[in-house]
Amino acid sequence: MQIVEIETIESHTVEFRPRRFLNNGHLQTIAGNYLTRVNELPAPEVQLVEVSPATASQIASQVLCHCHWQPGKVRASRPTAIIVHGLEGSSDSQYVVGNSNKLWRAGCNVVRMNMRNCGGTEALSPTLYHSGLSNDVLEVMNFFVEQYGLQSMSLIGYSMGGNLVLKLAGELGATAPAVLRSVIGVSPAVDLQPSADALHLPQNRLYELKFLRNLLRRFRRKAMLFPHAYDRNRAVGIRSLREFDNRITALYSGFTSADDYYNRAAASRLLSHIAVPTLILNALDDPFVRITDESRAKINANPKITLKESKHGGHCAFLAQPDGTTGYDGYWAEHTLLRFLLAHG
Repeated sequence: MQIVEIETIESHTVEFRPRRFLNNGHLQTIAGNYLTRVNELPAPEVQLVEVSPATASQIASQVLCHCHWQPGKVRASRPTAIIVHGLEGSSDSQYVVGNSNKLWRAGCNVVRMNMRNCGGTEALSPTLYHSGLSNDVLEVMNFFVEQYGLQSMSLIGYSMGGNLVLKLAGELGATAPAVLRSVIGVSPAVDLQPSADALHLPQNRLYELKFLRNLLRRFRRKAMLFPHAYDRNRAVGIRSLREFDNRITALYSGFTSADDYYNRAAASRLLSHIAVPTLILNALDDPFVRITDESRAKINANPKITLKESKHGGHCAFLAQPDGTTGYDGYWAEHTLLRFLLAHG
């Protein structure tokens, strides 16, 4: 997509209107997860980035990034977006691929970042991944800025990744580097405790069970790779995400309990400190991500944050009606965040 085409579809990005027959949060969420995307990206440059150094007892932690650089000498001057996926996602998640194609066609560099252990990288880190590892995103950003002299960086996070990038923006506060031009969270899980509890509601149990099955499978792989670090028996009998976080995440990641983890890892504590242009996209019918009234008040009180909240849209979906005349494909969140990024890049 060329920039002139972005202007052509501007009217579609102002307000979200759900696609025909998808005016339900669950339908939006499921369709958004399973609709396949056209991928016209060039072959990625694969880069491992060290996010935590080796210690006397542990190897270094690395994350896998798939990079798409604009050709020639324009690389450093073009906006660069780091996209961070959600819980049990990867650099190949549908929304990552969709955003990457739009960003690439608009002339941006794209870094599709995998969190620790994701994208088949369990052997590259002795630790688990969790919602508090915002410093990993900072390490990735700093690495590419130093490596290529990049002049404009934006961070895009979906769901858990949205919490990470917003948490990082809050931690940096007024000390955020000038190269960081914008931060974007789509369906961000900024309030971890109420969101985890919402996953356990009867109407959301299918989502929870899917996440839990994948998390337990990953934990068992970690226990096989690092048998002296993890007791695979701790996974026996776990029936909820909160229980997983209480018995596994908290124990192996330095938290005293699931509640301690949810409190310390949540971006909600730091929303007032964000000092770079920030966009948050949230749907009121998101099945399980909850933004509390307290967090919404912090967002609304911070002039650096733009909140776009729609009645419908589900979780990480926001599927609007496509328009073949203008070339608008109906992925409202992707077009909206692209316009925000370009406006600040």
